[in-house]
Amino acid sequence: MKTLRSLMEFKARSEAQHLDCGLLEVKLAEPGAGNETGEMLFSGYGAVFGNLDSYGDVILKGAFRDTLRDAKKTGIWPAMLMQHGGWGMGADDMTPVGIWTSMEEDDVGLKVEGKLAETARGKEAYGLLKMTPRPAITGMSIGYIAKEFVLGTKPEEPRRTLKKVELVEVSLVTFPANGKARIQDVKSEPDIRIAEQALRDAGFSRTEAKAILATGFKSLPPRDADGLDELAAIITRNTAMFSS
Repeated sequence: MKTLRSLMEFKARSEAQHLDCGLLEVKLAEPGAGNETGEMLFSGYGAVFGNLDSYGDVILKGAFRDTLRDAKKTGIWPAMLMQHGGWGMGADDMTPVGIWTSMEEDDVGLKVEGKLAETARGKEAYGLLKMTPRPAITGMSIGYIAKEFVLGTKPEEPRRTLKKVELVEVSLVTFPANGKARIQDVKSEPDIRIAEQALRDAGFSRTEAKAILATGFKSLPPRDADGLDELAAIITRNTAMFSS
């Protein structure tokens, strides 16, 4: 209930460009997603240390230490949302699109790895991350509660220097507040279904394709070396096509 009240107060007080209500704050970052098991994975930075964002704030290394410690201890992690839920406050808006599988601070910032859900919205997010010739979404954003900070006293100083924050959620967003907080990698290695389809396209039956994947080409009658080389080239080409 406390988080919901904070979200509602944020929605009521937020302005068009400066998202700040004193309780829950939202900062925008950037994205990438999938692997050999067919999961939709991506990684990047939800926040970058020492970099002045569009709100005039700077986050210091160590600001997320308590959140990360508590998440690993309790198993309750910050949520993964799209566009911070859009502030529609409906069930769909606030339903996560996936989970964060790893969060850690390094010398650059808050490094995160996430897995998108096999839902309509999760698949939509993955599609946006994988678009060519460029991703449709490349940003991430953090929603947090400021716990410790120092106010700037001079025009050239940051508005606030954030020393400790309680991280509530990290979103995939279109416009990041911190231009350096970006998605860096979207993984999409072929899974077993793609490999089977590549074998089928190469002329094998479903039974033969499954046998090859289970025990290798030794399960088939002997073939000439040139034939196997040609077959390997076809499978490689087809697998690459399905994985792109």
